[in-house]
Amino acid sequence: MPNSRPRPRQGPRSGAGAAGRDELVSQSLQSAEHCLGAQDFGTAYAHYLLVLSLAPELKDDVKETFQYTLFRWAEELDALSRTQDLLGCYEQAMELFPDDEVICNSMGEHLFRMGFRDEAAGYFRKAVKLNPDFSDAKENFYRVANWLVERWHFIMLNDTKRNTIYNAAIQKAVCLGSKSVLDIGAGTGILSMFAKKAGAHSVYACELSKTMFELACDVVAANKMEAGIQLLHMKSLDIEIPKHIPERVSLVVTETVDAGLFGEGIVESLIHAWEHLLLQPKTKGENGNCEKYGKVIPASAVIFGMAVECAEIRRHHRVGIKDVAGICLPTNVKFQSPAYSSVDAEETVEPYTTEKMSRVPGGYLALTECFEIMTVDFNNLQELKSLATKKPDKIGIPVIKEGVLDAIVVWFELQLDDEHSLSTSPSEETCWEQAVYPVHDLADYWIKPGDQVMMEVSCQDCYLRIQSISVFSSDHEMDVGTSFTKSKDLLSLGNEAELCSALANLQTSTPDSAEQICVLESTEIALLNNVPYHEGFKTAMRKVLSSLTPEKLGQAMDTQCQNNEINCGSGQNDSEPFYVLDVSEGFSVLPIIAGALGQVKPYSSVEKDQHRITLDLISEANHFPKETLEFWLKHVEDESAVLQRPKSDKLWSIIILDVIEPSGLIQQEIMEKAAISRCLLQSGGKIFPQYVLMFGLLVESQTLVEESAVQGAERTLGFNIAPFINQFQVPIRVFLDLSSLPCIPLSQPVELLRLDLMTPYLNTSNREVKVRICKSGQVTAIPFWYHMYLDDEIMLDTSSEASHWKQAAVVLDHPFRVEMGDELVLHVQHHKSNVSITVKQ
Repeated sequence: MPNSRPRPRQGPRSGAGAAGRDELVSQSLQSAEHCLGAQDFGTAYAHYLLVLSLAPELKDDVKETFQYTLFRWAEELDALSRTQDLLGCYEQAMELFPDDEVICNSMGEHLFRMGFRDEAAGYFRKAVKLNPDFSDAKENFYRVANWLVERWHFIMLNDTKRNTIYNAAIQKAVCLGSKSVLDIGAGTGILSMFAKKAGAHSVYACELSKTMFELACDVVAANKMEAGIQLLHMKSLDIEIPKHIPERVSLVVTETVDAGLFGEGIVESLIHAWEHLLLQPKTKGENGNCEKYGKVIPASAVIFGMAVECAEIRRHHRVGIKDVAGICLPTNVKFQSPAYSSVDAEETVEPYTTEKMSRVPGGYLALTECFEIMTVDFNNLQELKSLATKKPDKIGIPVIKEGVLDAIVVWFELQLDDEHSLSTSPSEETCWEQAVYPVHDLADYWIKPGDQVMMEVSCQDCYLRIQSISVFSSDHEMDVGTSFTKSKDLLSLGNEAELCSALANLQTSTPDSAEQICVLESTEIALLNNVPYHEGFKTAMRKVLSSLTPEKLGQAMDTQCQNNEINCGSGQNDSEPFYVLDVSEGFSVLPIIAGALGQVKPYSSVEKDQHRITLDLISEANHFPKETLEFWLKHVEDESAVLQRPKSDKLWSIIILDVIEPSGLIQQEIMEKAAISRCLLQSGGKIFPQYVLMFGLLVESQTLVEESAVQGAERTLGFNIAPFINQFQVPIRVFLDLSSLPCIPLSQPVELLRLDLMTPYLNTSNREVKVRICKSGQVTAIPFWYHMYLDDEIMLDTSSEASHWKQAAVVLDHPFRVEMGDELVLHVQHHKSNVSITVKQ
């Protein structure tokens, strides 16, 4: 903060008015400085506002001090939850300093913390535009760019086959007379431009996302079609005639479909369109000009499914172990992933996850033939209306292969018209992922030929729901005939079907009233299933505790009951316990594992009530005294300052930090957390992990290139879209599975970076690394991952098969050719949690 006070500049004005103004400005500056000294930031901020409104010529002089005052006052307002006042302060500051990237970035950070991600991303993007070298803003923008322009936009625009088929169907409809067009969920506006180019005289396009709307405006203007396409920044459900568009249209085009077909609200928007925005449909056998009738592209869809065995889906959605590093998981705790869909669930949650099944690590095994789930006619209003109210269809599918029933995988065929169609099948080369419904709650997941997989299918809450999945085993001495696929077939079986259903329900465990349901993110379930992770931590923690007091920790510490008898013995209760703090993100059983290692007082930083209840139940099941495990956030007034002493006179023996995000990036502010942690450790205490090595290699991967940026106008059939959407490309792709990523390695892995949490002088923010090329090719990306060292002997690899972490990759803006034997130099920079890698040829 500057400590010299600027003096008002003398302007050309004269007279008492100017003198009075200067006096007021001078007094306000003095008062502001006095308030800053007293840390009264609110009053100081008010004085600076007065100064800048009276003497705008002082902006440059007080800018730095004003920023400091604003940020400190904003912190106070944030702590007091005075959200409106905080936003008001930033809006005033932005009016005074509209081109200040630091204020702009700070505004974005506050908005992001409040949950306004789209708005925050907009401010980060503006800050980067104002100063392309501003590292903090670049890092923030890269992290939130997905909320502005989701990555699938790039992938779909690069899908020439999809673009060609949509263009052909739209062209055909317009040529047959559908000359007035509404594009629902316009995105970049490509479908609207197809319609205009085909000869439509009126084209309207609505887009809800502010960023995508603005992008579409730029794209349409660049393609010289702004006079022929009217863009609306609104939901189609809010469009009114003649307020927004003059009359009903003859054609609606849309691609508001997700992997589960209905998840983006296509049913609701088309019901509204047929009732309020479209001309009446042509009835069968009726002749006449298409201009007089309404129709929709896509015309219809058929949804397909297949039961699969897939170890990767299983480990992310089902806890498959009964104990974790010696800690028993009790039977009255039931873990579920968010994709689990309960029939009685009150809140509407997406009942599926998505996977590119052709690239799932370890692959998958089809246990049934592909089967039809349902068809939907988007040109039939009554059918659309009945979808949401229809009773679930019961489906039974014969098993053709022996295996573990892990999921029902779903895809669809979009029939754009009677001639053009698109399939999202895993066997197709497509930009689409598939919807995955993980199977839960079966007594036995092993199925074999002769069995039937039973399920109920519906379209509740505008989501495709697949529920009540069960298995009717062929071991039962009852012949239920061949595959029955629709509810009418079940009805024809009469009482026999009821009996089959009852037998099938025997295979489905019913929740016990005393059970605790614990919903975990899929990465948290994969972590719970990660045996090497927990065994590694157990061994490393035991070594640290043994080194602190060897005489107190015997070697026989493997049995829980023995441990706890030792821990609770009268001889050990007289001395102070070891304090262990786990501040890793999300659900973690490490504090309970620590509690089993001797006289330890473990603290967990889990936030959710259901997670705390679950950890208490696990402690109880392992015969820990109730006071063994403490929930640290209950003891900490400010959750952002979670790192502090356990007691005023005590220090931590072990602090566990989360260094790597599940996405494959380094956690934000991890080195700052490590610095605080080092001050809170007792002599001989450790931070886990103690250090992290980052590894990478050079690869050729067209997949990464196409998922990161639109590859020129050829992919978008000549329309100029790439330069506009590529403003939102980010240099780092996250959540990658390196083991199944289509790529050709061009070098051996090399160590790129060392992050040492215990001995910071070993860290460097800049490094140059030599890499030798072992295969000729085109370098397009540098995937990277980490080896986390709990100590010098115990290492966790974030790219291993058991890892709950994904990997990330730097995608080069300009790929280049290399020959075997070449030597390159990589320049690696680490700033906060952002790593940038550039290649020196």
